[in-house]
Parts: sequence; C-alpha cells; structure tokens
Amino acid sequence: MSLTRSMEFSCPYCMAANDVEIDEVNDVDQVQVLDCQVCCQPIELGVYQQGEYLNIIAEQENA
Repeated sequence: MSLTRSMEFSCPYCMAANDVEIDEVNDVDQVQVLDCQVCCQPIELGVYQQGEYLNIIAEQENA
C-alpha cells in the first residue's frame, strides 16, 4: 500500500502543470522548495489538509 498521492499544481512562474508525489503522513503542514519541471524556477510548495482533502499552495520562492 502506497502512502503517497500523486497531485498536480500549476507553476507560479510559467503556469505549466507539474506533478508531485505527496506523502500523506509526512508532507502535510510542511513547506518544501522544488524546481518547476518546465522552467526550473524554485517553487515554495505548501501542503495542507482540509478535512479529508489535501490542498497544495504553490508560490514563487522569493515572493
């Protein structure tokens, strides 16, 4: 059984769709920095739980 969930978000720089694997146990309420899969800009990715749903907030790193 996998503890990760594949989710998609839009890059805040180029608006391209990006895929990320979210660990539902360890990644919730955390912010991580990762690079866009298209334009390579650094993205601050926050993962938050609202009830049974996970919400991703992607922002420019230096915003």
